Amino acid sequence: MKVAIMQPYFLPYVGYFQLIDAVDRFVVYDNIKYTKKGWFNRNRFLLNGSDAMFSIPLKRDSDSLDVREREVSPDYDPEKLAGQLKGAYARAPYFEHGFELVRSVLPADEANLFRFIRRSIDAVVDRLGIDTRIVVSSSVDADHSLKGQDRVLSICESLGATTYVNAIGGVGLYSRDDFAERGIDLRFIRSRPLEYRQFGAPFVPWLSIVDLLMFNSAADVKRMLAEYDLI
Repeated sequence: MKVAIMQPYFLPYVGYFQLIDAVDRFVVYDNIKYTKKGWFNRNRFLLNGSDAMFSIPLKRDSDSLDVREREVSPDYDPEKLAGQLKGAYARAPYFEHGFELVRSVLPADEANLFRFIRRSIDAVVDRLGIDTRIVVSSSVDADHSLKGQDRVLSICESLGATTYVNAIGGVGLYSRDDFAERGIDLRFIRSRPLEYRQFGAPFVPWLSIVDLLMFNSAADVKRMLAEYDLI
């Protein structure tokens, strides 16, 4: 069984969903520290030919809290964020299709950050037709006091993984030999270069999945989802 483990990101780029598509079980961390420099509650979109940032504002709190303990700010305005993305993509060829998804993942009634993000992940996975089972890390009977590779190995063993697939950025963080000693094949997912038309301007790569959905048909999105290699 192929397993992947990742932090929860809000409307991440297509590579995140390629990783989900590549495995049988996708574990999303809820019991992991929130970091301001991460992509938990923000991502990039296309604005006037360049990349810009959108984000979900958070309630001020301790930096030591897990993502499942953080809360969306009471000042969060879903209409403001929806309007920001609508203004950027209203002329995109598949705007209606993409904006429908955007509106569905901007709930005004969910204060918990992890549940907020999880809702968006589930919605995109459903839209893309991915049938991978998504598991919350705290529900896995593993040793969550461990760190880094050791924690990953504990989760993999608990789930009965035969293959662990990690994002390509983790090549220097994990040892194939250490995984092999536990009977697990370590692989990395590498996205192939993707390019599509964005209002005719020079292409800006690896933006939020929202960008991909706004500019491409469902058939083309499905094709691009499969543009990766396991190495």
